[in-house]
Amino acid sequence: MAEQAVFQPGTGAIPATLVELTVSARNLIDADVFSKSDPMVVMFTKDDRETQWREFGRTEVIWNNLNPDFVKKFVMQYCFEQSQKLKFEVYDIDSQSADLSKHDFLGRMECTLGEIVSSGTRFSKKLSGPNIKKGSILVSAEELSSCKEQVIMQFRAHKLDKKDFFGKSDPFLTFYRANEDNTFTVVHRTEVIKKTLNPTWKPMTLSVRALCNGDYDRAIKVECYDWDADGGHDFIGDFTTSLRELTRGPGQTNVYECINEKKRRKKGQKYQNSGTVELMNVRVEKVYTFLDYVRGGTQMNCTIAIDFTASNGDPKSPNSLHYSSPYHASPYCNALRAVGNIIKDYDSDQLFPALGFGARLPPNGVVSHEFALNGNPQNPFCDGIEGVVSAYLKAITSIQLYGPTNFAPCINHVSKFAAAKPNGDEYFILLIITDGIITDMPQTCEAIVNAASLPMSIIIIGVGDADFEAMEVLDGDDVRLSSRGRYAERDIVQFVPYKEFMGRSGDNPAVVQARLAREVLEEIPDQFLSYMKSRNIKPRPPVQRQLTISSITSLPTSEQ
Repeated sequence: MAEQAVFQPGTGAIPATLVELTVSARNLIDADVFSKSDPMVVMFTKDDRETQWREFGRTEVIWNNLNPDFVKKFVMQYCFEQSQKLKFEVYDIDSQSADLSKHDFLGRMECTLGEIVSSGTRFSKKLSGPNIKKGSILVSAEELSSCKEQVIMQFRAHKLDKKDFFGKSDPFLTFYRANEDNTFTVVHRTEVIKKTLNPTWKPMTLSVRALCNGDYDRAIKVECYDWDADGGHDFIGDFTTSLRELTRGPGQTNVYECINEKKRRKKGQKYQNSGTVELMNVRVEKVYTFLDYVRGGTQMNCTIAIDFTASNGDPKSPNSLHYSSPYHASPYCNALRAVGNIIKDYDSDQLFPALGFGARLPPNGVVSHEFALNGNPQNPFCDGIEGVVSAYLKAITSIQLYGPTNFAPCINHVSKFAAAKPNGDEYFILLIITDGIITDMPQTCEAIVNAASLPMSIIIIGVGDADFEAMEVLDGDDVRLSSRGRYAERDIVQFVPYKEFMGRSGDNPAVVQARLAREVLEEIPDQFLSYMKSRNIKPRPPVQRQLTISSITSLPTSEQ
């Protein structure tokens, strides 16, 4: 997705406007031996109250290019009354690792959003850092419209110029929108079609805001290139159009001559074009937001599941992950409050069902992987997040930590309720807080693959110092999760290791909790929208009532 989550500094002030930042780099260091650098830019933010930088987002990687123009944008709220500090770092990407220390550092640039906005055109500043002697970052900002439409288009080309040695080309298209200063900003690149002069590209979906900022008459420039592995793509030709012209649909008005001006000047009247690009189909549709559904009355159901396996350590020991005192809350309590204090805003009755797993229950010592924290399987609801915390602290004193660490029972438990509500009226979130390595990985994978077709998301917070590699597998950001040859319909899992948030921003626990909550919850709206879109479920008109959140009513008979 081209846009990042909106940045909201933690004040009560109402932001002035949304701005979109477009980033480019020039004259970067060539860090690779046999090719050019493969740059990516990472943006960090910090306001006056923060002592440490927070990563805001990353661009895509552009291979073999020392002067990249990145497609991915950063969208943030501009607040005139605040100093919104930004830092841009450039890296030469050498592997698939998300750890920035694994890649070559090409330099950094610091500025404020105010400097960029007030620059008038494109803000430029040299890169700095150890042994960094050249390179610069260019950033432009544009105020965004409130347009909520997207356009789906497909193109093909005919008789493009031959650019490769054996008489073919590897063509792709790059789309640019015109800016107010008559420059152009790249907004999309198609895939490369190998060895053809008559390519048909896949349908593309672009937000109208990204393509023309909601102005149907704004110029759109399309360039056609022959792809080369060394990054020196050969220019075939270009043409200019507008969204209004495109929305007229296929026909003679939307068959464009691809013109190479340099070649035309050289050949004179003999030159006709470098091929034609034809619009095959187009449609514009409204884009619904997470807020549209919430305003329309969609109910959010959150269930909390807590790990009570013995690997957490004796709750009476200060070394235990379950140890709490009047002066020291356990990681479980902190994680509960961090996420719960966000989720509770969508719950009118403030009642949350809470489950435990991996413990021996009184009086018979039966091991359960799906029991009510409050001891009432008929009514596992707790009064507010603090009610969940209280039930958790009470359960610690009555149950025996045991094992193993099985996730599938709790996932399947919530899935049953989600399966009964497929029409989009309700959406289910399962928050799992755990310390350990999963012992029922095959069953958990199958449960998640099944749940991926339901109105449901799963959040996993890992506490402690265990090896959470398996959790990263479940969080299908890089590779879609599969079970028995069947792939998950969509990514519904977000995993966050709690320890990454300890000790950041000094000793202020509120800031630590806020960052943890932001990291944990940031994927929920997109996961929610992916389900609604896949089922073609549209939001109802806004309702003038408080949202009520119904949830799980009872546990299975086997656990009663």
